[in-house]
Amino acid sequence: MSKSILIAGGAGFVGANLSYRLKSKYPDREILSLDNLKRRGSELNVPYLNSIGVKFIHGDIRNKEDLVFDKPIDFIIDAAAEPSVLAGLDGTPDYLINTNLNGAIHLLNLAKKHNAGFIFLSTSRIYPIKLLENLNYHENDSRFELEEVQPVRGCGKNGIAETFPLQGARSFYGTTKLASELILQEYEAFYGLKAVINRCGVIAGPRQMGKVDQGVVVLWMARHFWKKELSYIGYNGSGKQVRDVMHIDDLFDLVDYELAHFTEVAGKTYNVGGGPDISFSLKELTGHCVEITGNKAPVERISTNRTGDIPIYITDHSSVTEETGWNPRRNLQTILTDIYEWIKKDEKQLKNILAG
Repeated sequence: MSKSILIAGGAGFVGANLSYRLKSKYPDREILSLDNLKRRGSELNVPYLNSIGVKFIHGDIRNKEDLVFDKPIDFIIDAAAEPSVLAGLDGTPDYLINTNLNGAIHLLNLAKKHNAGFIFLSTSRIYPIKLLENLNYHENDSRFELEEVQPVRGCGKNGIAETFPLQGARSFYGTTKLASELILQEYEAFYGLKAVINRCGVIAGPRQMGKVDQGVVVLWMARHFWKKELSYIGYNGSGKQVRDVMHIDDLFDLVDYELAHFTEVAGKTYNVGGGPDISFSLKELTGHCVEITGNKAPVERISTNRTGDIPIYITDHSSVTEETGWNPRRNLQTILTDIYEWIKKDEKQLKNILAG
């Protein structure tokens, strides 16, 4: 482990959890958590981080002036992003580009200056929408299922691998993350930067401020907790669209491994997620939430597909599993129960943010 780790987006869901767990496991390490607190609810994570000795810095990666550090930084984890797939589709992509791309470049320059290792948290959304829409799948009673034979490379029953094609539109969000990956690779080749890229699928767990366009698992549990309305959007309102999901603690386990074995993983790109065994359709997610909360939420069925939606995405994490031994260990029931217990414990604080 290093002496100093800077986590950008450090008061967001992913960043706050990583900051807290790293400080808990390595109390003698300096953990710096930088965040602009733009996302509603992220301010609740500041006292949570301070309570364990994480140093919170109110700053913005869009501003180079906020990224001046006198003391050496050994690692940078880029968990900062505008993560909405719908962002920018209204014709105003400026904040998205300035944060996800320009902000990443500022962090890369900081890593170059400090000769710091770089862990980039990218996204499964770098894969093109039309190619994902046209995958071969069949429909059963509760979900869509991928077929073994597919029209493109890098996909099978186990999901999407790193070799999946990249030609095509993918959303402004996905494009800014892919562009950041490409710039990062230039820093590796020409500046000697050491970095690893983790293309994460859906991540869920406590301290996530779920919204309609990002954080669906927490949103689903919260709407059931407070008996608020939900929607099955697209695919004839069936609720059969599928995603795999990974517990935030499983992501921590991987990042912890990468920090400890950085020389081995530097230069690698991994698809990271729950895989086929930890996946759900919205219809199935509804059933699990009813079982855990004892509450039913009214569901509106909207047949028209929403821009940017895809019927099924499953992460094939076999590459990172084979190379590191990492495997997601928390199942869907654990993920949902942990979210429920968090909401129940902090109900008063969270109601105005999550109840919708």
